[in-house]
Amino acid sequence: MAYRYWCGECGFRTAWLGESEGERQQVEHYRRKHPGIPPGGHVEVDRKDPGGGLGCLRLVVVAVVLLALAASCRR
Repeated sequence: MAYRYWCGECGFRTAWLGESEGERQQVEHYRRKHPGIPPGGHVEVDRKDPGGGLGCLRLVVVAVVLLALAASCRR
């Protein structure tokens, strides 16, 4: 899973990261930009595997199929 942390005071958000890294970046943001305010905001959770590459594989397969169809129509 991947997590994105949003600041409760401004529009800052982390990238999609692991839970501990996202939390660390949010705490660091609050320390720098909002000193004296405890970290707040909300967390988005992406249940998909952030390291999974099946999205690109699907795109490549679709492109190959379209190229094969285009090549067969030209003959």
